[in-house]
Amino acid sequence: MQHYSKSRRLRRLTFTALSALLASAAAVTVPATANADITPTTLINGVLSTVGGCQSPVRDAIVGCTRLETLTTQFPVVLDINQLGTNIVVLGAGLHADGTMRPVLISRLQAALQVARRYPLSPIIVSGGVPKNGVTEAGAMRGWLIANGIPWFRITEENTSRSTVENARNTNGILAGRGATSAVVVTSPDHLQRAMVDFRTAVAGRIPVAGVVAPF
Repeated sequence: MQHYSKSRRLRRLTFTALSALLASAAAVTVPATANADITPTTLINGVLSTVGGCQSPVRDAIVGCTRLETLTTQFPVVLDINQLGTNIVVLGAGLHADGTMRPVLISRLQAALQVARRYPLSPIIVSGGVPKNGVTEAGAMRGWLIANGIPWFRITEENTSRSTVENARNTNGILAGRGATSAVVVTSPDHLQRAMVDFRTAVAGRIPVAGVVAPF
């Protein structure tokens, strides 16, 4: 009964926030020169990532709120609120035995590259350890981004994590250390929802966390 009541309260809070958003465009402050994809989906996700319950220190609230979001390849509005303070976080995937990247990881990087090009002031964190042939996931990812035109100084490696939970915990240390105002997690369709829960849990409500899904 208690769990049911909590769920009802969460849904009521979320729907109240969404109603406020749909009633007034002022519910999310987006600059007139926005580069994000301003659509009902990104606006609703923007509310959920803040007042909708996803920016919370309570994991149950985070899980319930994150399930309400629509996973999308569109650029989230948080990038326009503070481009410099928003970090683009690309999550790793297991490398081949020779240290080369699998297609799933290249897909994540291609999605992150599109975000990085649209938002050239946003720092990038590549997260993933588990070295193969002396190369970590983060190291391979950094090399790919540089080869595709991203300046080296924009990219920070988190190269010790072995799981999504560790991605989130270790990256949170970097985000906190540089005073990041928000984070956008980029990963595969079947991974993003779980990753956003882990990252939102790791930051414990300190900053909003949004997501971009790699298209394939």
